Amino acid sequence: MDFELTDEQKMLRATVRDFARAEIAPVASRIDRTAEFPAAEIRKMASLGLFGLTIPEEYGGSGRGKLELCIVVEELAAVSAAVDNYLRVSLSLGIVPIIQYGTEAQRRKYLPAHARGEKMACFALTEAGAGSDPSSMQTTATRCEGGYLLNGSKLFISIGDKADIVVGFATVDRALKHRGITAFVLDKGTPGLSYGKQEEKLGLHGFISTELIFENCFVPEENRIGAEGQGLRIALDALDVSRITVGAEAVGIARAAFEAALGYAKERQQFGQPIAGFQAIQWMLADMATRIDAARLLTYRAAYLCDRGMPFVREAAMAKVFASEVAGFVTSKALQIHGGYGYTKDYPLERYFRDAKITEIYEGTSEIMRLTIARSLLRDE
Repeated sequence: MDFELTDEQKMLRATVRDFARAEIAPVASRIDRTAEFPAAEIRKMASLGLFGLTIPEEYGGSGRGKLELCIVVEELAAVSAAVDNYLRVSLSLGIVPIIQYGTEAQRRKYLPAHARGEKMACFALTEAGAGSDPSSMQTTATRCEGGYLLNGSKLFISIGDKADIVVGFATVDRALKHRGITAFVLDKGTPGLSYGKQEEKLGLHGFISTELIFENCFVPEENRIGAEGQGLRIALDALDVSRITVGAEAVGIARAAFEAALGYAKERQQFGQPIAGFQAIQWMLADMATRIDAARLLTYRAAYLCDRGMPFVREAAMAKVFASEVAGFVTSKALQIHGGYGYTKDYPLERYFRDAKITEIYEGTSEIMRLTIARSLLRDE
């Protein structure tokens, strides 16, 4: 197995790393402090062509794979997970149902604008009573002349009212449970689509999460993605892809915390020497570095399989659950190495610590990931 990135992938990594450090890192703390929408930084990412990275070339994208997306996500998340998520969620979750299941007309309408960075996409699945269990969905899609009327609400929708493209899910018949769930694509500004509460979160300040509300929202039949009742399959396929990128995001956050801790340990003097000279610190650093490498390799393996059309659902779940928990471990240890300084906002450790937690929750909790892995193992027996 070849563990070496290609020259093209290395160039992509270097380009995005330089960009992230020059353009995003200087404002990352301010964005976290003020929770401002990073419009300028998103435009800069668009100018690099990042919003077209995995969109097929015939629709104006670069046609790159999920491995390249993981490389980009790690570099962006290493400076600001909040800014990174506008790209990661839109490209790995929001637009994927259109790429995989959309009609040619839908692809022609939405993909080129996304590739140019003119539009972002959100993924509206979660509801107050339907998180890990989407079959409990209450949002309805009632057939009417020429299409459907959507009624209901969605919770914790990433990108929220900043998204121009809304991929939403509703059931054509609640009695059918998961077999009634159907996918639709809507434009921002569609009559009957509005926005409710914007969440105030522990971390990812500056990354918008909003309630979406559908009130007799008319969606023409040509805006249905796939067939009626195919929505859950469409959603799960997108989530499987996105979980790989959550692994990359977690690796980026963990790497940032580790690099900060390593540099601090070399400089901080106690008892007449740098604290890096103490075995307790050395062992923490060794454990952090080892787990980060393992998390990255699991993530790359899942991306490699996905890019080649091979089964990857189990591997994506493994990458997400392991990498997200590594991010929690590393950010905690890195903060500990910084001591009291790490607990203050003068250092970025407390931001990394807060941002890491959500990777264990969204797009499938660690518990759901373990269930996915276990079911896959038992089927193979």
